[in-house]
Amino acid sequence: MCGIVGIITKERALEKVRAMSASITYRGPDDEGHWTCDTAGIGLGHRRLSIVDLSPAGRQPMESACRRYIMTFNGEIYNFAEIKGRLEREDSALSKQWKGTSDTEVALAAISRWGVMRSLESFAGMFAFALWDRKEQVLYLARDRIGEKPLYYGEIAGSFIFGSELKAIAAVGHQNMRINRSAIASLMEFGYVANPMSIYEGVSKLPPGTVLKVVVRSPGKYNFSGPESYWSLNRPDLEDVRREFEQSSDDHLVQRLHDILLKTVQQEMVADVGVGAFLSGGIDSSLVVALMQATSSANVRTFTIGFDDRRFDEAPYAKAVAKHLNTSHTEMYLSPRDAYELIPSLSTIYDEPLGDSSQIPTVLISKLTRKHVTVALSGDGGDELFAGYPRYQFGPSLWRKISPTPKLLRHAFSAGLRFVAPNQWDHFLNLLPEKIRPGITGHRLHRLAQLLSSSDFDKFYASLVAQWQEPNRLVLGGTSCSPLPQLNDPVLVNKMRAFDIKRYLPDDILAKVDRASMSASLETRAPLLHHDVVEFAWALPQRALFRGGDGKWILRKVLERYVPKSLFERPKSGFSIPLAAWLRHELRDWAEDLLDERALREQGFLDPQPVRQLWTEHLSGKFDRQAYLWNVLVFQGWLRHAQQAQQTTEFINQ
Repeated sequence: MCGIVGIITKERALEKVRAMSASITYRGPDDEGHWTCDTAGIGLGHRRLSIVDLSPAGRQPMESACRRYIMTFNGEIYNFAEIKGRLEREDSALSKQWKGTSDTEVALAAISRWGVMRSLESFAGMFAFALWDRKEQVLYLARDRIGEKPLYYGEIAGSFIFGSELKAIAAVGHQNMRINRSAIASLMEFGYVANPMSIYEGVSKLPPGTVLKVVVRSPGKYNFSGPESYWSLNRPDLEDVRREFEQSSDDHLVQRLHDILLKTVQQEMVADVGVGAFLSGGIDSSLVVALMQATSSANVRTFTIGFDDRRFDEAPYAKAVAKHLNTSHTEMYLSPRDAYELIPSLSTIYDEPLGDSSQIPTVLISKLTRKHVTVALSGDGGDELFAGYPRYQFGPSLWRKISPTPKLLRHAFSAGLRFVAPNQWDHFLNLLPEKIRPGITGHRLHRLAQLLSSSDFDKFYASLVAQWQEPNRLVLGGTSCSPLPQLNDPVLVNKMRAFDIKRYLPDDILAKVDRASMSASLETRAPLLHHDVVEFAWALPQRALFRGGDGKWILRKVLERYVPKSLFERPKSGFSIPLAAWLRHELRDWAEDLLDERALREQGFLDPQPVRQLWTEHLSGKFDRQAYLWNVLVFQGWLRHAQQAQQTTEFINQ
C-alpha cells in the first residue's frame, strides 16, 4: 500500500518527481524512492508503506531481474505466492534469483516471462502500477479490476503526468489545471465525479480493469490511445457459470461461496504487520470478521464508530457481534464537535470533492484503527455484489409499471410536473387539507418526472440514484456527460449491479475508503471485492440474492454458520451520520459561510438561487435537503481550499 507518481517531460524529471511524491508522503511514510531516465525524459516515484517484506529488498521503483522493466507499484497482489510457485515450476533457476519476498518482485518476474496482459489476468488483488519497458520505450499504467486503488493521468503543459492522487499532479501542473464543469455536474447529480472524468480538465481517472499504453519517442514526445480493458463481467464463460448455477442446489451455492470467501480472507490476512477489521455489526463486516476469527489463532482486533443519536448508532450491534466472536474490540463515539474539527481537513484528504458524508466517520475510524494495526479488512462490496440495497427490488418493479405507458404520454406528464418548480409544488400541496394531502414533496415530484421521461432502463436507474436531477440547471456551463455503463443483460437487477460496480463502487465507496485510510497511513483490504467473489456473485441466480423481501440471501446463509440471526437481522442503516440535524445546529455557521449568496455568484460555478432555496427549506425543519446540500458544501469547501493552495504556491514561486 503506497503512493505512486511519474512524468514524461522535456524538463528535469527528477526534480518534478520528488515534488510529486512529497505531496503524498502520508500514503507511504516508511520510505521514498525515485528513478529517472534522461534519454527518455521519464521519471517514476514511490512512497512506501511497508506491509509485506519490510526489508530494503522491497524498495521501489524496482527493477526486474532481466533489467528490462522498472515498476512503481501501489497495492497488494494476494496470490503472489501462487504466482511465484508457477514461475519457479516453469523456470527452476528463478528460485535462486529472488532478492526479497515482496509481491512487486514477483509481479516483475511474471511480466518478464508472460507479458503485461497475461500477468494482469493472473494477478488477484488491489493495485495500480506504472511499468517502464526499456526495450520498447513504452510506459504502461494499470489498475485493478474493481478500482480499489486510484490512478490519475493527464497531459499538462506538454508533459504526461500520473499519480495516485490529484495533489501529486497539481504539485507540478497546478498553473495549467482548470476546473471541469462537467465534473461538477456529475458531483451534484451523483455525489461523486464519475470516471473517467476528474475534477480537472485534461486529467482522467484510469478506469478499473484497464491498462494504458504510452509510447515514448523522445523526452516530451509520446503518443497514446484510450485505455484497453483486460477484465469484464460481460463474458461468455460467466454466462456458462450462470447456467450451471441455475441448476445448482441452494446448499451447494452456499458452500461454494463459503469456501471462496474463506480462502480470500486467509489470503488477505497475510502481512508482516498487525491486521484488524472494521466492524459495523452489519452482514458484510460481520461475515468478514467471522471468517477472520475462524482462521486466526489469536483474537482479531475489531473497530467501530458510534453516535449519541440512537437512530444512527450501530455500535451496540457491533459490540454484540464482537462479543459473540470473541474479538478484541475497540469503539469510538463521534460527536458533532469531532465532525466540526475534522471538516476543514476534508478538502486536503479528498483532493477531488466527494459528496458522501460517511467520509467523516470513515476518516475517524481509520485514525482510530491505525493506532493499533497497519492493515484493516472491511466488508465493502457486499451490497453492490449481492443486491443488498432496497432499490434492487423496488427499481425493477417501478420500471415495469412505468415502461408500458407510451413514451409520448410519459414525456408529456413529465413536462407537466416539471413546469411547476419544486417550491411551488410544496406551496400548492400545503394548501390541501391535511387529511387528503399526499405524503410527497415538490422535489420528489420532479424526481418522478425525471424517471417518467427515461427512454430506457439504464437512464431510469441513473435517475433513480441521482440526487440533483437536472444538474445543468445548477452548474453554470456544465453538463454531466460521463457515459452510463452498458450491459446487454435482460435481467434488470444485473443492469443495476453493473452500474454500481463500474461507477458507484470505484468513484464513491472505494475512493472514500482509500483517501480516508491513506490519510492515516492505514491499508484497507476488501475480501468481498476479490475478483473470484465478484465473478461468483455475478453468476448467481436471483433466488440466491432475494428471499422474503430481503437481499443478500446467500451472504446471510453463510453468516448464519458463525453468528445467530438475531445479531444481524435488522433494517439496513448504512454508515450514515446525523447530518441533517448537525447542519441545522452545530454545523450551521460553517455551512452558511460556504453557501453565501454573494460568494456563489462571484465564483461563477453554481446558480445561487436553487442552493439558497434548499438551504432555507432545510433550516425550516420541514424538509430534509442534506443530500443536495452536502454535495454543494463539499464542492465549496474544496474550491476554497484549492484557490488558497494555488495562491500560496504562486506567492512562493514569485
